[in-house]
Amino acid sequence: MVLVLTGIAIVAGAALAAINAVTAPQIEKINNDNLKAGIVKVLGGGDIQIPEAQEQNGFQFYPTDKGTAVVTTENGFGGKLKILVGFDNEGTVKGYTILEHAETPGLGAKAGDWFQEGGKGCIVGKNPGTCKFAVTKGNEGDIDAITASTITSRAFLKAIQNAYTEFYANK
Repeated sequence: MVLVLTGIAIVAGAALAAINAVTAPQIEKINNDNLKAGIVKVLGGGDIQIPEAQEQNGFQFYPTDKGTAVVTTENGFGGKLKILVGFDNEGTVKGYTILEHAETPGLGAKAGDWFQEGGKGCIVGKNPGTCKFAVTKGNEGDIDAITASTITSRAFLKAIQNAYTEFYANK
């Protein structure tokens, strides 16, 4: 029985490795396409020449003539929360998009919409240098948290604040 189970594990492992080798390039292409589309979106759309990423202290910067897009990561309730945020030249948030998350569906996953323009916790048009990017709970900050998802909200806002701080550290 041990030999049979070992054989099955080896065959299954080999099959998974083969599938990963075949799909990895396509997944990388999709992720790059999503990143490029996200940069255009968070910087207000239009024709944008997307430069190579400039990396510093775990952040990726994409400076353009319409502002700078920054990839930032923070641990949320369910795991890594990876966000692409666009800043104008003064540091005001032009837009954002969630690149990856493992947040609870229906709760923390609402971060994709909650902080958008027109959302209850809108950060678009706000500058982390003049507005306290933390949740209003307990008078910590100026942004409304996602209902029943304070941990995700705190992580999201901390990621944006860290991106802003690093963005202006580079200027």
